[in-house]
Amino acid sequence: MGEDLRTERRRLGDAAEESALAHLVRDGYQVLARNVSCRYGELDIVAEKGGVVCFVEVRMRSSNAFGDPAMTVSRAKQRRVVLAAHHYLRVARLPPSILRFDVVSVLGRGKDAFIEHIPGAFDAGF
Repeated sequence: MGEDLRTERRRLGDAAEESALAHLVRDGYQVLARNVSCRYGELDIVAEKGGVVCFVEVRMRSSNAFGDPAMTVSRAKQRRVVLAAHHYLRVARLPPSILRFDVVSVLGRGKDAFIEHIPGAFDAGF
C-alpha cells in the first residue's frame, strides 16, 4: 500500500473517530481515553456513563456497498479489544466496575455521515 493511500486512510479513520467521539459526548458519555495502544492492540475510545466503562471500537465505511461497518469487527478483533481493555484497566488502576464493549459505526463522511452506536455489540466471552 502506498504512503498516500495509508495517509488518506488514516485521515478518514481519524475523522470517523472524531464523529464517533462527538456522538458519544452528546449522548452523555465521559471520555476517559483515546487511541490507547498496548501489546494486545489498540482501544479507539474508552468512555464512561452511569458507572459503566465502555470500550468503543469505531468502524467506518464510505458507503454501505460492502455492508454495515459494524459487521467488520471479527472475533479476532474482539479478542484483541478485550485483552487490551483488561490491560488498560490494570494499568489505569480503575476500580472494579461494569464493563461493556460497544461499536460505533460511521457510514459516509463529514456532516452527512450516519452514526450508529451499538452498546454491548460483543462481550468478553466473544
